[in-house]
Amino acid sequence: MFERTRHGAVDVVTGEVPIHIDHVDTLSKVLSECVAEGQPRVVLDLTGTALFDSAGLELLLTIQKDCQRRGGILKLAGANPLCTEILSLTGVGSQFNCYENTGEAVRSFVE
Repeated sequence: MFERTRHGAVDVVTGEVPIHIDHVDTLSKVLSECVAEGQPRVVLDLTGTALFDSAGLELLLTIQKDCQRRGGILKLAGANPLCTEILSLTGVGSQFNCYENTGEAVRSFVE
């Protein structure tokens, strides 16, 4: 459902399902593993994500705060227009660095 891969010092998490109440626990486990390992540098690839619900948005905010407490950051990449609109309308998008694709997000850690 969600897969974690390493790109140098950056964890990239991908999934092909909506980020909603039915999948939040699974995504939370994967993202929490990333956060637990030192200074988290995490990219959530949203290319396969059709939409978020409030539980999904809450999870993203929680993980972002956890990353920041450890001196890291969660970045978002590849959001479709609907996800981008949801992030914008809810104000949640302002809490994240968002990128067109995963490659840009990963490279941003070295810039």
